[in-house]
Amino acid sequence: MIYLDAAATAPSRREVLEEMWPLLTSTFGNPSSHHTVGEAAAADYARARSRIAALLGCRPGELIFTSGGTEADNLALKGMALAAPRGRHIVTSAIEHPAVLEVLAYLQEFHGFRITVLPVSGSGRVAPSDLAAALEDTTTLCTVMYANNEVGTVQDIPALAELCRRAGVPFHTDAVQAAGWLPLDVDRLGVTALSISGHKLGTPKGIGLLYLRSGTPCEPVLHGGGQERGRRSGTENVAGAVGLARALELAQAALPGAAGRSAAARDALTGHVLAGVPGALLTGDAVHRLPNLASFCFPGVSGEAILLELERRGVVCSSGSACAAGSSEPSAVLLALGLDDATAQSAVRLSWTQDTPSADLETAAHAVVAAVEAVRSLGAAPAGSYARA
Repeated sequence: MIYLDAAATAPSRREVLEEMWPLLTSTFGNPSSHHTVGEAAAADYARARSRIAALLGCRPGELIFTSGGTEADNLALKGMALAAPRGRHIVTSAIEHPAVLEVLAYLQEFHGFRITVLPVSGSGRVAPSDLAAALEDTTTLCTVMYANNEVGTVQDIPALAELCRRAGVPFHTDAVQAAGWLPLDVDRLGVTALSISGHKLGTPKGIGLLYLRSGTPCEPVLHGGGQERGRRSGTENVAGAVGLARALELAQAALPGAAGRSAAARDALTGHVLAGVPGALLTGDAVHRLPNLASFCFPGVSGEAILLELERRGVVCSSGSACAAGSSEPSAVLLALGLDDATAQSAVRLSWTQDTPSADLETAAHAVVAAVEAVRSLGAAPAGSYARA
């Protein structure tokens, strides 16, 4: 089997599991306990925080461990918005993850916030001029994701964050898909807050991280024993934090070479598919995109049928966000890019890790071409029109 759904979750890395194992067996104590076992766990937890801070270019105290990317987004947006509502106005983009959009819908419905949703180009990019026009003197915050989880488009975060800095507006970015593939130095990005999820990097599910710039007001989402300096209560996931530190270190160390190799393999894959499947569309930005993600639409063909045919041929991938699994609605991201409903439902996304062999991607490219041909020959779906913005 060739697994190409890393954007949903990556396999746990052996090096990560090996470093976590002692924290699950011998040094298993509660970091808040005042005895030798608890203090040993607390020391490991503190070291993990410092290791990650070194990678992100921030202070250890600016990091908050969470249960994953969704909680990190919730804490960032609810926390900053409710702690300093200012004018109760939030700016975001049309292609954010549900962990952002659903939080904003909650803030709008229950706390009276106004939400300005920025449009994106046909390739999924936010225009800085649109953001500049949307910012108000009393804007509470802005949130725009670093890299899109469905089409892989990468935003110019430093430029967007700088506009917000000049306007005195806190800026958050969901960097869940970017982590491990793009630079994460928070000063260079210019962000106020940044969310990461471990299981996209090779940790077990259940650990994430929020960077929150020192001095930024933040109302806790979870209340209890006051862990994480009162910003996120709950018994700390020490093993998860250590695993996340190790996963980030491995990814960042390999990044320069891995990104180049992956981008070359991605371009070869997309070139083969576009040449081999008449009418195929590459979705997302052709230049500003993640090295490890290729996404297509095949007008007139059911995306789900292609996925089933690909799995029969030994390739596992997806039609888009795993967080929308089970939904019969077309992808909101693809609709925002200007695709019609029928075309959006023909989507196929392939995503991989730094360790995925280029040969697997070459095999997958041939499999995609063959799978679409097979489904089309069966007349799996009526022909549909398509349009691009």
